[in-house]
Amino acid sequence: MTKTADVIVIGAGVIGAATAFELAKSGRDVLVIDRLPAAGYGSTSSSAAVIRCYYSTVEGSSLAWESYHAWKKWPDYVGDFDERGLVQFRENGCLALKDESNKLLAPVCAVMESIGIPYEHWDNDTIKAKMPFFDMQSYGPPTLSDHPDFGLPQDREITGGVFFPNAGYVSDPQLAAHNLQRAAEHAGAIFQFNSEICAIRRDANRISGVTLVNGDNIDAPIVVNVGGPNSQRVNDMAGVSNGMNVTTRALRKEVCYVPAPKNVGLDDASPFVSDPDVGSFYRPEFGGKLVTGSLEPACDELVWVDDPLDFDRSFSEQWTTQMMRQGMRIPSLGIPGQATGVVDLYDVSDDWMPIYDCSDLAGYYMACGTSGNQFKNAPVAGALITAIIDAAESGHDHDNDPLQFVLPRTGNSLNLAAFSRRRELNQSSSFSVLG
Repeated sequence: MTKTADVIVIGAGVIGAATAFELAKSGRDVLVIDRLPAAGYGSTSSSAAVIRCYYSTVEGSSLAWESYHAWKKWPDYVGDFDERGLVQFRENGCLALKDESNKLLAPVCAVMESIGIPYEHWDNDTIKAKMPFFDMQSYGPPTLSDHPDFGLPQDREITGGVFFPNAGYVSDPQLAAHNLQRAAEHAGAIFQFNSEICAIRRDANRISGVTLVNGDNIDAPIVVNVGGPNSQRVNDMAGVSNGMNVTTRALRKEVCYVPAPKNVGLDDASPFVSDPDVGSFYRPEFGGKLVTGSLEPACDELVWVDDPLDFDRSFSEQWTTQMMRQGMRIPSLGIPGQATGVVDLYDVSDDWMPIYDCSDLAGYYMACGTSGNQFKNAPVAGALITAIIDAAESGHDHDNDPLQFVLPRTGNSLNLAAFSRRRELNQSSSFSVLG
């Protein structure tokens, strides 16, 4: 059986659903294909769903600042079409601790100044007053639990932090994707689940469609790869990987969900905390839980996965190590005997910056390298991809004359060369989940 569409979007995670929404609003006949049973059931559902505006780069921060305004007024963006209700954006702020590894956040603050993103310097007295459960000692640099210096305090305290008030988290990341699915469907998009692609077809140097495992062909002149951890596998199917300076890989990640200590009072008033001194981040979770994960310190082995469809979802010693590190900062934090949380994959580019771009194959576009730090940017990512498609399909040479995209809510302008597959690695990046 053969179907047709104006655009096929591969992947119904939060960014795929947002891309479908933006493309459908442009008047195109959009078909979204996903091998899973519902929108956001893949890596999106495992996201910590943090909304923050600080990145290591101007481009990343500008994108996040624009996206923050979409989450802040989420009902205005997606409308009221979801029978399950809309996600809540809990704006509890973000505290990034200063450390030699992040140059005491001076470069980040300079980026904030250039964009106009508010921030506050907090000294140790301020942090202790607001978060009395903190141990202010420095334990860094982070080490593995079998290192002889693991858990030993240094002869100094941490050096304060920077608080970003315009930050928080989304209550249910999978529901956010479902909100976008319903908005896209209202605009005319169709979602087809439990459908796996086995081939991407071309006619000479132009995309012509995809073939599903069940033998169905879907013809379309435009295909957008938003495959998350499977994105590189999809790019290989399309034969476009050789034309990329930056590629992506699937990275196995463990995130811990544990009860918050009673004396901590982790609630919606407690900020997301990024703590390079112990190599972890945490945020509160509705219902008195704490969500914590790794900031990829140098001592941690990065576990790359060759086959995103077949990987170990059981917890490892990394779970205990992360919990012990977090316990250095929050001494009253207990470590349960049973590991709880999620084990899933990030879709990571070589410099941890996303690829929002066209390709060497006409009609084939990509939003790749997005896991770990791009959930928050889904609303704007969909608009970027739509703008690139509009320009390229009208004959614009995006590779040699990259689009300058004006962010409508904040008025900032983005040079989309920053997200090109052909870029040199962005040396301003943190080369971690912080972006």
